[in-house]
Amino acid sequence: MIARLRKNDVVVVIAGENKGHQGPIIAIDRKNDRVKVRGVAIATRHQKPKSNKDVGKIVKEEAYIPACKVMPVCPETKTGCRVQVSLNEQGEGVRMSHHARIEL
Repeated sequence: MIARLRKNDVVVVIAGENKGHQGPIIAIDRKNDRVKVRGVAIATRHQKPKSNKDVGKIVKEEAYIPACKVMPVCPETKTGCRVQVSLNEQGEGVRMSHHARIEL
């Protein structure tokens, strides 16, 4: 089965607090159907010191968002697009943009 989203795909957020933001996928959690997108859903976490010599710090990092809230960006039109699977000459499935009919 070919996945709709893959790591390093450029996606656009279509709903929620970060609607309209674009960025590449940096991590995918297939079990919970969630993705991490660079620069989207920044969470602030307070980190405790690991030893007596270390100091605590505040870390800002991307949080997971539901995969249904993102859509791949078509390389030709630079907008969100649906993904369809087509067979190429070798009989392998390839992901294609539904609008422009080009490979993602």
